[in-house]
Amino acid sequence: MNIQTKSTLAVVMAIAFSFSAFASNLLMDARGAGMGNTGVSTADYLLAPYYNPALTAVYRKNDSFGILLPSIGLRAEDKDESLKTIDDLQDSIEQFERAGVGAATQENVDQLNRYLDQLADDKPLAVTAGIGIAVALPLDAVSLNFFTRGYAEVIAKANVAAKSGNSANEVKTRYESSDVDLTAFGYTEVGLAVGKQVVLGGQTVALGVTPKVQQLRTYQDNASVKSFDLDDYDKSEMKDNAFNLDMGAVWLIDQYRVGIVAKDLFAKDIQTQNRNNTYKLDTQIAVSGSYVSDFFIAAVDLDLTKQRRFNGDNDDTQFMRFGLEGNVWGWAQLRAGYEVDLQNSLDNSVSVGLGVSPWDVVSFDLAGSYAGDNQFGLSANLAFTF
Repeated sequence: MNIQTKSTLAVVMAIAFSFSAFASNLLMDARGAGMGNTGVSTADYLLAPYYNPALTAVYRKNDSFGILLPSIGLRAEDKDESLKTIDDLQDSIEQFERAGVGAATQENVDQLNRYLDQLADDKPLAVTAGIGIAVALPLDAVSLNFFTRGYAEVIAKANVAAKSGNSANEVKTRYESSDVDLTAFGYTEVGLAVGKQVVLGGQTVALGVTPKVQQLRTYQDNASVKSFDLDDYDKSEMKDNAFNLDMGAVWLIDQYRVGIVAKDLFAKDIQTQNRNNTYKLDTQIAVSGSYVSDFFIAAVDLDLTKQRRFNGDNDDTQFMRFGLEGNVWGWAQLRAGYEVDLQNSLDNSVSVGLGVSPWDVVSFDLAGSYAGDNQFGLSANLAFTF
């Protein structure tokens, strides 16, 4: 079997696309991704459901309709190149078993032990992917944004038996006693973000709410390092349907903004098939401050709560994000950002982005992020506004 990064990405995207709807904890919007995943007070009305439903009501006078078709994003973390090591190990096992225990060379035995030693020291690999579609109708009476979005996350970790010797029989016992745990989570939703600007105490405030229907899915697989195959992920599917709610507000003070959002007000847990792990979809609260003009945007977003993700895996995340955007006469945008995980589960990442928006009708955005060796993210948006 050939396990390469492209195989992992295919599985992740298969999970994300396996639903009739799409959703995301990890933000996959290319505009926000280029700005360090900021957006709680700066996202436009078309991208509002990703960040803050109140922004559905924050639009320009000439905006009347918008379509996002689609927003796609990917993030991969494989610091120790575990995928390549597993692939090389399986090739070496195949060579070893073709020769047989009695005829295996010492070179082959030593090579197997080296791959197993390397895999034993590797950190877990993680790949996430998401996709989103939105149709927005900004109106003075009430602004609407119908959206559907999806998110998938795969985490794989090797459990390698201790080395007991350098003989053919001992290395055979070792790799037969070693396995790989694969845990995956898929999350989808369909919702309607509703927003309106109101005046409270002489101050303009945008308020928004998003009722939505969700589907949560988990996958759990354990296989020997010899037979591990990412394509088997769906044999252990568990799923649950739920109703949830997002709420947000943005205070508009001339060119300054202050925002707050609470996502997934009803926290959810979903177990894996063997019930030895649970994915936590916690309520997430974030605040934001920004400066927004026609030619320049600066934003800072802060998560007030942490996302626990898989129970017992010590993978909690909580981010502080910084973002900048320069707009060249409304036709091109340059973006940069920085993202810090306050829980230290993920390495800090830097991001850059580029947007092209001729005639302010078609918008195409690209973004990339980097957090160290074999840790990268890519995202793209295509949108039409009228």
